[in-house]
Amino acid sequence: MTFRDIAKKTAANAAARALTMAGFALMLFFSAGCSSVQSQLMRFYKRESRPGHTRISEPLTIVPARIEANYFIVEVKWDKHGPWRFIVDTGSSVTLLSPEYVKRYPAEKKDGDSARSISVRSSSGGVQKLPPANVRIIKLGDALFYNVPVLVYDCSELSAHFGMKIDGIIGFPLFRDTIFTLDYPQSRLIISRRSSVVSVPGTTVKFNNEIRAPIIPVRVGGDTFSVLIDSGSDGALVLNPLGLKPEFEQQPRTGAVIGTLMGERVQEIGRLSTPLVIGEGTRIDSPVADITDRLSSIGGEILKNYRLVFDSKLGTVTFQRDDASPLVMGPQRSAGLSFTKTPAYWRVVSVVPGSPAEASGVQAGDIVARINGEPVSEWQLQRYDALVRASGEITYTFVRGAREDPMTIPVFDLVK
Repeated sequence: MTFRDIAKKTAANAAARALTMAGFALMLFFSAGCSSVQSQLMRFYKRESRPGHTRISEPLTIVPARIEANYFIVEVKWDKHGPWRFIVDTGSSVTLLSPEYVKRYPAEKKDGDSARSISVRSSSGGVQKLPPANVRIIKLGDALFYNVPVLVYDCSELSAHFGMKIDGIIGFPLFRDTIFTLDYPQSRLIISRRSSVVSVPGTTVKFNNEIRAPIIPVRVGGDTFSVLIDSGSDGALVLNPLGLKPEFEQQPRTGAVIGTLMGERVQEIGRLSTPLVIGEGTRIDSPVADITDRLSSIGGEILKNYRLVFDSKLGTVTFQRDDASPLVMGPQRSAGLSFTKTPAYWRVVSVVPGSPAEASGVQAGDIVARINGEPVSEWQLQRYDALVRASGEITYTFVRGAREDPMTIPVFDLVK
């Protein structure tokens, strides 16, 4: 099977599956496809998606974050309402907020404000229309963003997936008038005035596009190509092999269903035999690669090892890591199952072909009520992710009519 065939197979499989949030990857811009959708969103990105005014009362502000299964989440509260939890997603060209938040902090409407819905495209190619709105304020520590254009998005499925209330997704353009740092190792977001930062140590790479979006050139073997820095994805390297000649240590195999904002796709995942090189000083040896027919990207599985300093005005990102040696990625563990989630039960969406779960007879549509004897409501995303990474087996309790049926399923290395 050629790499082109793999990419086509990935897209075809995705179209046949039901929605799951089993690996959240937004990538709301720069996807190939309908030019009218792209141009509409580009106009929103360039002229309408940045805040009307940004004020930072101190030279820099530090906002505690939590890294949940490779996602960067901040929780803030500044009045009697909230707390509000936001996913910080550098892969999104827009900020999406829940109807509750938009209703709580509405901005005064101005002449010329459009009520026309915006078509948004996900990494899987799906398109959904979301209504635009303006909110009066988003406050992250001592950084205040006023009159922010957003899209209104129902975050209930996101909340169910994470096992906590999520109120929105903060897109990259919100920070256009600042320098900001996603400090994964110390779990914090740092927002600085541009005049407060003189120089930043580390590997600095320039964006390679006119609208100063976080797309940078990288190298694998003899190939140089562009990737989106996507903190809204929990994966490692998502690779579009078209026009490239990647060499694999472990050939791509079919994995789990990966959920996106408007749809999902099936993983085709393996391990490269050559390193991923970013700039002159950052190297990831034998990275895990998930094959796609969309824009290549680097997600949280790699990003979590770095402090990333973004300067939108200069169009640069700096990778900082205390250990100067190449990053080595371990095996990717899997239970062989992906789910849609509610507080009361999880429904199996897909079973990884050739996995112990498939050999045990689990099928799409099966209902899980307990994990290791505890109700699924006790298993937030971070806790379940840690279980899969560390355990040799997991006991799932399936609901079979009126009875509960515990089944112990081995965890395996999807990618060694």
